[in-house]
Amino acid sequence: MNQPYVPLAISSAAAPVVTRVETVILDLPTIRPHKLSVATMNGQVLTLVRIHCSDGIVGIGECTTIGGLAYGGESPESMKTNIDTWFAPVMMGQDATRVQALMARIGKMVRENRFAKSAVECALLDAHGKRLGLPVSELLGGRRRDRLPVAWTLASGDTARDIGEAERMLDLRRHRVFKLKIGARSIREDIAHVAAIKAALGDRAAVRVDVNMAWSEGDAAFGMAALADAGCDLVEQPVASTAALSRLVRRFPVALMADESLTGPESAFEIARNQGADVFAVKLEQSGGAFNALRVAAIADAAGIGLYGGTMLEGAVGTVISAHAFATFANLQWGTELFGPLLLTEDILAEPLDYSGFELTVPGGPGLGVTLDEDRVAFFARDGIRKTISLPGKV
Repeated sequence: MNQPYVPLAISSAAAPVVTRVETVILDLPTIRPHKLSVATMNGQVLTLVRIHCSDGIVGIGECTTIGGLAYGGESPESMKTNIDTWFAPVMMGQDATRVQALMARIGKMVRENRFAKSAVECALLDAHGKRLGLPVSELLGGRRRDRLPVAWTLASGDTARDIGEAERMLDLRRHRVFKLKIGARSIREDIAHVAAIKAALGDRAAVRVDVNMAWSEGDAAFGMAALADAGCDLVEQPVASTAALSRLVRRFPVALMADESLTGPESAFEIARNQGADVFAVKLEQSGGAFNALRVAAIADAAGIGLYGGTMLEGAVGTVISAHAFATFANLQWGTELFGPLLLTEDILAEPLDYSGFELTVPGGPGLGVTLDEDRVAFFARDGIRKTISLPGKV
């Protein structure tokens, strides 16, 4: 007689536990200044997280922000301090294999801090993927695609330079969708800038803009009409208010995308309920991690809202966890913006990510599928090797 299948119980004592949480700040140079309406970035600061487990496995994660506190309430420095001071004690001795349960425990003890939570969840997923021999995308439900289209952001602020940069990207077959950062100048100057770039690129490339909440609702109404006439196909977060977004949406022949208004599943639900956007820019850090990003995507799908894989200009590690998550989305109508590592002059991976044919390849190895170059990490660590020795030809 066949006996019913009963899964074996695994005692919590046998499961690997978190033994140490390590953080380090990295200061990395960029290929050019990156000008936004809120700040001009002359480099990127990353907080790298390592979670050590009792079975010897170490998972890695990363958090950063755009322009430090000019963008939001967290900075790389605050992320490091809060992970060291508040997250780590809550995690010590806890089952490292039950990622969502451990993140729920952290959530009860640590309010907000979505960016820091995203990095910790990433490191736990990386460790568990390595443990099981599976890519993180499989832990998130299973990938639907191995390569992701990637847009490039033109943000020098100089029209001729931006056109030249776009032409080089097209020649290299790296990008054929370009997003322009605007909002720091007058609205008429910005529109002229966008129109000139679109006219130069023509049908060879799509052009979009990100205003980073810099416009009033009146400016946005004028600007979106003019941008549509210029051939722009998408406007990202022109105003701060979600109510204003809902009043602007579908008034013009250009898609309206929510970005900063999206702070996780609850905000996604409210925007969808109020018909406040055509597209969601899903960002893992803003969502509070990969699992919350999946919930945001599910809400968008249910509401008929398009999806775009956004970026906080993460380095390689933050970009890879985003790629794993976006690879599982049922729909990704507007592609991704996972170009962060390409903005940096230095790579901290032993093997760089594969950007080719206008797309990014999602790594297929266990966990995140990437390995840190520990010498490079040590060199760019704040107060690390770079601060104590002088190497010829190096900053």
